[in-house]
Amino acid sequence: MKHIINPYENINNSARNNSDCPPVVLPEEIFFTISIVGVLENLIVLLAVIKNKNLQSPMYFFICSLAISDMLGSLYKILENILIMFRNMGYLKPRGNFETTADDIIDSMFILSLLGSIFSLSVIAVDRYITIFHALKYHSIVTMRRTVVILTIIWTFCTGSGITMVVFSHHIPTVLTFTSLFPLMLVFILCLYVHMFLLARSHARKISTLPRANMKGAITLTILLGVFIFCWAPFVLHVLLMTFCPNNPYCACYMSLFQVNGMLIMCNAVIDPFIYAFRSPELRDAFKKMIFLQQVP
Repeated sequence: MKHIINPYENINNSARNNSDCPPVVLPEEIFFTISIVGVLENLIVLLAVIKNKNLQSPMYFFICSLAISDMLGSLYKILENILIMFRNMGYLKPRGNFETTADDIIDSMFILSLLGSIFSLSVIAVDRYITIFHALKYHSIVTMRRTVVILTIIWTFCTGSGITMVVFSHHIPTVLTFTSLFPLMLVFILCLYVHMFLLARSHARKISTLPRANMKGAITLTILLGVFIFCWAPFVLHVLLMTFCPNNPYCACYMSLFQVNGMLIMCNAVIDPFIYAFRSPELRDAFKKMIFLQQVP
């Protein structure tokens, strides 16, 4: 899926010559280091939930889903760098069958990372909505069985969609589908927020009696969503410009920042675990016990 994942390579020379913006090149070592940190941080999140029974609830399972999405985004870059290294060392035939297949698998991981993040944030938003406005019925509505079923459906759909998008990556409808999921997720969560706000105004007294953790979870979601938009929106815009105006010098000027946009995506996987730890005392305690090798109850 090279024209989506690394589209700047396909900008023709006329666009580059007409643009006064040379491509911004960042050292691969920076990408690799940030990716390693992102994988380790999100792995700690997963291990904390697995080892601590107090964290094995639907809310933290949804957070684990987002952590897996972030980890896949980091793994994508690590595997890409390893593949390039093997090719440069002569162990892989350039553009050979193995490299092409490996490229497709790695690109599928990248698409899976974005789709997984979109649906994980959406389901976290629904979970927060139920927590606030149906607190008394929450445990009967959001059961562990339903949580597992929902996550299974989400990741099955994301995996199938990721493979399909790679196979048909050179078709404009595929690109439009890929990029449209991002604003659709934002519209969905925005509508949910508006509905939550309207309900909050009519149930102000009832909401004021809810546990503080319920409202804190909604704030955490808002922070996660803001970071996700900031880190992924530049890349989504890049894909759209590459598809519809690759020869325009202004578009080419923006696309010269491709590696910067890629860096933001890598940073998203590093920032999210800090948000979990900062906003959740339970996760923060679990992290401390894991880091200092204390026994988690």
